[in-house]
Amino acid sequence: MLVVGEKINVISIEIGKAMKERNPEPIIAMAKAELKGGADILDVNIGPAAKEGHELMPWLVETIQGAVDCRLSLDTTNAAAMEAGLKVHKGKAMVNSASGEPERMHNMLGLAGKYKADVIGLAMTATGIPSDANERVAVAYDIVTACGEHDVPLENLYLDPLILQVSIAQDKAMEGIESVRMFRELNDPPLHTIVGLSNISNSTPPETKSILDRVYLVMLMEAGLSAAIMDPLDRELIATLRAVKIFHNEMLYAHSFMN
Repeated sequence: MLVVGEKINVISIEIGKAMKERNPEPIIAMAKAELKGGADILDVNIGPAAKEGHELMPWLVETIQGAVDCRLSLDTTNAAAMEAGLKVHKGKAMVNSASGEPERMHNMLGLAGKYKADVIGLAMTATGIPSDANERVAVAYDIVTACGEHDVPLENLYLDPLILQVSIAQDKAMEGIESVRMFRELNDPPLHTIVGLSNISNSTPPETKSILDRVYLVMLMEAGLSAAIMDPLDRELIATLRAVKIFHNEMLYAHSFMN
């Protein structure tokens, strides 16, 4: 399972300040820490970035890839910023993200096809996140169909059911897991799936956050999850992931497997 590091995010006080000031040091330090912690890809989230996104995203891509050898998930709703980042990205990027909203879907899938990138497809429309797994699958099917229009191979698509906070939508937690199972059945071979894992524990007390993330990750992996945008600096979370891989014979056991 792919680990997509979540920490290079404009909402972080330190990272957001560094982005605004074009200060590379905190961003490079975080990139190195995430990779050391177990990340395979780094999510670079600049949000809508309406004014300077087309300048900020390529600066971030070049700054990070100039310091570490890794793939990046470019995370913004700003299509101009997305393309500016894709133009300078080394290797295969990830577009985060398309959705079922027609303009966003076709803009982002078009960029993914043009730059041969992976792409995350969010199971939501302009009216919001569907309430159950069946409705999410209907949105996902539209995204799958649109991939063919934009020369995006289905192996490059990662479907995201959009996990809701257990603190305010406890009854929807299992819908997210069921969505992962059902997304995989939309194609043979099964489609890739991804979640923003920390969504499940948003607004919960710090002492319960990690255990919620860990248990939910195990449940999602048993449903066939392919990737998660998560905190690679949470050692217990990474250890849980590695333990599941050991039991599935995807990783060779060693006494130091948690390190």
